Amino acid sequence: MQMEKGVQRWVVDISEWNPTPHDFSFALSVLPQHEQSPITRFVRMEDRKRALVSRLLQYALVRQVLGIPYQEIIIKRTIEGKPYLECDRVSMDFPNFNFSVSHHGDYVAIASEPLCLVGLDVVSYMIPCKEPVVEFVQNFSSYFSSFEWDNILNAGTCDEILIEFYRYWCLKEAYVKAIGIGVANSLDKVEFHHTGWANISVKSDGVTATDWRFWLFELGKGHWVAVAKGPPRSATESYKRTLTRSDFDEEDYNNGLNLPNAPFLYYSVEQLIAFLCKGNGKGKLEANQNA
Repeated sequence: MQMEKGVQRWVVDISEWNPTPHDFSFALSVLPQHEQSPITRFVRMEDRKRALVSRLLQYALVRQVLGIPYQEIIIKRTIEGKPYLECDRVSMDFPNFNFSVSHHGDYVAIASEPLCLVGLDVVSYMIPCKEPVVEFVQNFSSYFSSFEWDNILNAGTCDEILIEFYRYWCLKEAYVKAIGIGVANSLDKVEFHHTGWANISVKSDGVTATDWRFWLFELGKGHWVAVAKGPPRSATESYKRTLTRSDFDEEDYNNGLNLPNAPFLYYSVEQLIAFLCKGNGKGKLEANQNA
């Protein structure tokens, strides 16, 4: 099924990329000029790497999936900061192509969907060093329903409490990012249910949303990633205006909702650059030498 090609999950482990100043400058130069200054504003190299790889993933995925010439790819952001593709050349096989990016710790990831909204969140399981675990998670209690909060506090040991907290947080962030609202907004208004962290569902105002799907994976090295997909009509107004279509009949929507969830594919920074330089001339030789 051609539409399945629009379901992509890519991830880069930036701890494996230790560029020289020259390598970093070259990777940066591959991006459009307007994308470069937000990256160089970061002071810490780790933050620069995450921001750079996040943008490389967006352009490389669009290039590979949609086949749009790199020079013609235009990625903008809504007022809430949600990235989107501005293009009138999206294939009819992908009636609503959209994507979501996230980075935390060692991983930068992207997910795309051809019809449904998609949201992605990565969290690194970090043990707080300045306060006890319960005090740390207490700072975020207002973002959880009483049901979720009870599950977190009764998870067991401090480690188990922290893991439970991060799992719920990861899912909530993926959900709000799919909709296109700002990070950490309205997290308390959605309540997640699951069976052993499978068969995950969400309730909004006490009603189970049957038109959403969720997945939670452990990436490794203490990182979790959540993927949410749902109906385009749920998008914020600013994000909805960027979509090709916001209304689908039930059959068409369910065809998109029930597409198989793709596994995460691991790529290197050099591979992303090679995707973008392919047929582009600029830096082609250097990209091939570093691949």
